Amino acid sequence: MTEQEIKDLVTRQRKYFQTGATLPVSVRVDALKRLYGVISGCEKEIHTALKRDLGKSGFESYMCETGLVLEEISYMLKHIHRFAREKNVRTPLAQFHSRSFKKPSPYGVTLIMSPWNYPFMLTLSPLVDALAAGNTAVVKPSAYSPHTSDVILQILSQCFDPEYVAVVTGGRAENTCLLREHFDYIFFTGSQFVGKEVMRNAAEHLTPVTLELGGKSPCIVDKSADIKLAARRIVFGKYLNCGQTCVAPDYIYCHRSVKDRLVKEVQKQIQKQYGKQPLRNPNYGKIINEKHFDRLLGLIDKNKTVHGGDSDRHALRIEPTVLDNVTFADAVMQEEIFGPIMPILIFDNLDEAIRNINAMPHPLALYLFTSDKAAAKRVTSRCGFGGGCINDTIIHLATTEMGFGGFGESGMGSYHGKVGFDTFSHYKSIVDKKTWIDLPMRYQPYRKLHEKMIRFFLK
Repeated sequence: MTEQEIKDLVTRQRKYFQTGATLPVSVRVDALKRLYGVISGCEKEIHTALKRDLGKSGFESYMCETGLVLEEISYMLKHIHRFAREKNVRTPLAQFHSRSFKKPSPYGVTLIMSPWNYPFMLTLSPLVDALAAGNTAVVKPSAYSPHTSDVILQILSQCFDPEYVAVVTGGRAENTCLLREHFDYIFFTGSQFVGKEVMRNAAEHLTPVTLELGGKSPCIVDKSADIKLAARRIVFGKYLNCGQTCVAPDYIYCHRSVKDRLVKEVQKQIQKQYGKQPLRNPNYGKIINEKHFDRLLGLIDKNKTVHGGDSDRHALRIEPTVLDNVTFADAVMQEEIFGPIMPILIFDNLDEAIRNINAMPHPLALYLFTSDKAAAKRVTSRCGFGGGCINDTIIHLATTEMGFGGFGESGMGSYHGKVGFDTFSHYKSIVDKKTWIDLPMRYQPYRKLHEKMIRFFLK
C-alpha cells in the first residue's frame, strides 16, 4: 500500500466508526461468530502457512495458535454482553440523588502490529479483543512470515469490509506510514527496539499504546525442586517453536547443588521429546530466516556446549542446544536469545539469584521450580516481571482468566479475556444527577451553614 492509500484507509475507518455501526453488541457478536466460522474452515490453510514460515507441525500450530484464537473468540462470545454493560457504582452522599456508573466505550480506530514468531495467534487474539470492545482495526502482520500474512489477509477480507477490519501487508515502509497516522489505540507485539519507535510515533498524537515486548526471562531451579519434572517442563517451554517464543525460558539459573543433575535430566528430556536426531524430526520447527539463524550460531560457544550445537543451514534448523558453565559476562547473556539455546548459570543462595535478576531489565516472564512455598513467595514478591509460573513454563499465557503482558522493559499493558476487552475500551465515568432535588450548599454566596454541610459530607 502507498502512503496515500493507508491515509485513505484510516480515514474510511474513522468515518465508519463515527456512524456508530460497531457499537451494538449484536454487531460485535456477529463479527466474532463470522470470524470463528472462517478460521475453523481455513484451519488446513493456516497450518500449511505456519509450516512454510516456521516449520510448525499441525499439532503445535493448533495448540499454540489456531486453538488459542478460537478459545479467545469463544470466551468473548460467552461474556461479551456482561462486559459491555454499564456498571453502577456507589454515589457519595454529597451527590444525592444521582446514579453513578462506568460505561465501557471503544477507543475507535485501532492499529494492531504483530510479530513473526506466532504470527497467527499474536495477530488474531488482540483483534478479537478489539472487535469485542467495539473498535475498528487496521492489522499489520509481520513481513517475515509472508505465508501466514497471506492467510490472515484472506480470512479477514472474507469476514469484513476494509472500513471495519483491514490488513496492510509489507515491511518497514508500510510500518512507517502506518505509525504516522492518527490512531485511537495502538497494540504492538515485537522487539524492544521497534517498540520504542511505536511509542515515539504514538506520542505525536498522544495515542495510548500496549507494548508486548520480550527480554531475558529467567528460569530459577531451586535446590528443593523436582529435578526430573523441572527438566521435562523446561525442555518443553524452551524449545517450543525452536525457542522463538517471547516467554520462553531464556536462561536457567540453577542452585549449584542440583546443577549437574539438572543438566543430565535436560539431556535425557531433549532426546525423549525430540529424538536422537532433532534436525530430522518433522515436528521440530525451523529458524525464521538466515539472518536470525546466523545470529544464533554466533551465540553458541562450542567450549561450553554440553548438548546439541549442530545445525542445518539449508533447512534453517539448529539442534536443541545446552550451554554449561555460563556466566553473566558471556555473549549469550547480553541479548534475548530467541532460539533453541539454553545457557545454564548457577547461584549459591536464593537472595543472590534475586539480586542478580533484579539488576537486569525486567523480563516478560519468570519461572521458578521449587518445593519451598516460602521461596516461591519470596521470588514472586521481590522480583519484577510480567508474569510466569511456579513449577512450569509458558502456560500462564494460555488462560483467558488472567491478563498477559510485560512490565518495564518487557512492555506495558496486557490482554486476554476480560483484560483484553478492558485494554481496548475507555471507561467513561458518568454521574446521572436527578432533577427533583438541588442542594444549595455548593452555590455562592457561601454561608457558614453551607460550610458545615460540606464538612459533614466531605471528611
